[in-house]
Amino acid sequence: MRKMTLILLVILLLISMVGGFIYGQKVHFSEQWPLFEALRTTSSIIFAVVGAWLAIVYPERLRLSIRNEKTSTSLKSINNIGTLLSPAVNSTVVLCVVLLVGIIAPIMKHTFLVSLYLNECRGITYALLVGLTLWQTWTVILTLLPADLILSQTEHENTKKRVFDGMRVTSISQNNSKDSSE
Repeated sequence: MRKMTLILLVILLLISMVGGFIYGQKVHFSEQWPLFEALRTTSSIIFAVVGAWLAIVYPERLRLSIRNEKTSTSLKSINNIGTLLSPAVNSTVVLCVVLLVGIIAPIMKHTFLVSLYLNECRGITYALLVGLTLWQTWTVILTLLPADLILSQTEHENTKKRVFDGMRVTSISQNNSKDSSE
């Protein structure tokens, strides 16, 4: 099921980027650039929020990871850190691409090749903008995972506590009934 979802998302991304290429040929780069700037701002915010989440939720694990020490941390915990870290990695890539577009685009405007294929270049940058925006949208959705992981862990601990408390109450009542029968 997960593989099918991924395939559908990739197909949706490709269709959107093709549409961005076709319709973006009429959108001047000066109109596209504010959207790139908004994407850069969003990526920066997501990067900061995920970093704060990690620092709050897994401070010891981050400290140990930086020191490269081996611990008895469970494999599940390491996988959770990877899951929590993926939005920061995605945002970093998006941020890098947007920063590079900001450097490359002004130079490319003055090349002969771009002047020959101006509409196609606009379409390419708009398709890139669409792809990066959809990727960043997915990354924003992924930032909900830390809250879900914390909620799941809390529910697990509460269930464990209820079971333990139930076993303790049963044990106490059995001991009391043994004492009263003697």
